[in-house]
Amino acid sequence: MPIKAVQQFMLGTVLNNEQQAKETLAAMKAAGYDGIELCGFMIHPIGFVVKLLTKAAGMPVGKGGNLDWHKLVQEAGLKVVSLHTDLGSLERDAHAVAEEAKSFGTEYVVITGMYRFDYGDEATMHELAKRLNKAGETLQKEGIHLLYHNHNCELRPVNAAKRAYDILLEETDPAFVNFEFDSYWFTEGGANALAWMQRLGSRMKLWHINDRGTRITGSAITPILKTDSMELGTGNMDLDSLMTQALSVNVDAIILESHRNWVDNSPVKSFQLSAKYLAQKF
Repeated sequence: MPIKAVQQFMLGTVLNNEQQAKETLAAMKAAGYDGIELCGFMIHPIGFVVKLLTKAAGMPVGKGGNLDWHKLVQEAGLKVVSLHTDLGSLERDAHAVAEEAKSFGTEYVVITGMYRFDYGDEATMHELAKRLNKAGETLQKEGIHLLYHNHNCELRPVNAAKRAYDILLEETDPAFVNFEFDSYWFTEGGANALAWMQRLGSRMKLWHINDRGTRITGSAITPILKTDSMELGTGNMDLDSLMTQALSVNVDAIILESHRNWVDNSPVKSFQLSAKYLAQKF
């Protein structure tokens, strides 16, 4: 069975000091999660500008970068399922990234997406596939596997027949590059997440899971509702079909991630509610 985990990004507001981090990780374990997915810039001190940018994007990283994450994870009895980083850091010093991943006992390093990057430019996407292949080959020599994590920008068309994600799937070498698929972001982008998961097949090593719906009840002015991320089983996504597909290809971990719209604005209450859905499926 795959490991059930939470992405560290979701926890930025409840990792502000050691005691709070311990309580948060203990709550995860108690809810039934076995692992955590770490972010490189949340386990190291970062500058004020980066903190400001992530907060503006709805993903505050908190003060967890000043904590001892090796100790925290070990004491909580959690497994690190992967380490998120950026392609630039990987290209600059793959050995250092690989060593850090090994220090946490994980075999996966994940590229989380390219910022200030034109996913609609075909030549740029061909070049990205080459860069990923090269980085993945370098990591492979270090005993670490490279995965690519999507958002919705990879759905941009690059020509009349293909989208950016098509190029990544077709031009990356499965020996060096595979995928952490985020079904929420492709659903949010209007795509058929199940069809893409089926196309990925066994190249999908990790699965980012979330639900999508609304808590708004509408108004007298318009019945049209705005959707957002939701706890598992409370939204409108066909998570059961997605789960069946993920289990059929033996994904190594199912990882919960949401950035906002939590129950009572609490990521802890949110992952506790989502854990109930996961418990039903395992």
